[in-house]
Amino acid sequence: MAPDRQLISQMAEQLLAAGVRPAGVLLVHSSLKSLGPLPGGPETVVRALLEALGPQGTLAMPALSYQSVGPFQRVFDVVRTPSCIGAIPEFFRTYPWDPGAPGVRRSICPTHSVCAMGPMAESLLSHHHLDTTPCGEHSPFRKLRDLGGQVLMLGCGLRPNTSMHAIEELVEPEYLFLPEPVTYTAVLEQGQQRTVVCRPHNFRGWVQRYDRLADVLSPDELHTGPVLRAVAHVIECPPMWDKAHKTLQHDPLFFVDRQHNQN
Repeated sequence: MAPDRQLISQMAEQLLAAGVRPAGVLLVHSSLKSLGPLPGGPETVVRALLEALGPQGTLAMPALSYQSVGPFQRVFDVVRTPSCIGAIPEFFRTYPWDPGAPGVRRSICPTHSVCAMGPMAESLLSHHHLDTTPCGEHSPFRKLRDLGGQVLMLGCGLRPNTSMHAIEELVEPEYLFLPEPVTYTAVLEQGQQRTVVCRPHNFRGWVQRYDRLADVLSPDELHTGPVLRAVAHVIECPPMWDKAHKTLQHDPLFFVDRQHNQN
């Protein structure tokens, strides 16, 4: 079913009311089913996000591929490797936007790539391959902070917040990395290949508790509001980085719990 123009506008208005900043740089985590029955599915969501941001805004979504690329399979194809985190980011990654207009681009990272389109997409994505960790200083997650961007958690709560991995990388708590780096082959858009060496994240035996950001951020730094049947959380990146980093320096295990086997 094709997207409904009125529904797109309604969602865009709700996104703005929830705190999304027009002409801003926005990284979106999402759950399609949380929105309820939705004509047009993922396309409706993406078009609503683009309408809320406007032509001067930049839309980004994680295109994580850690389920299909890792120490067990070391080839990452920037065009063909799918995202493993839901219908909306996979639609965004693959959608053929208007011919002649800049489309969606993907950063070069075997496990933690990001897709983006808009005026700041190049600034966000272009140097990710220089990092030797998934969310390092050249990653879109760090660039989002530097650009004063926002993170939108659309119907998925606060836990699946990949930007928190980038903050954890500043502290390197005991749970974060596997011991040895992995050498990957990245296949680029035109078929050329590049070697990428990256230290994989671990988290084995730990549960991520990034919902505890709600205990760290003020209402001006963490906005909430309804979007259809979902709850949207809009996080301001600079204070998230500042306060989460200080929290981890004080308590490196604040944003995780040990996993207990249910036997």
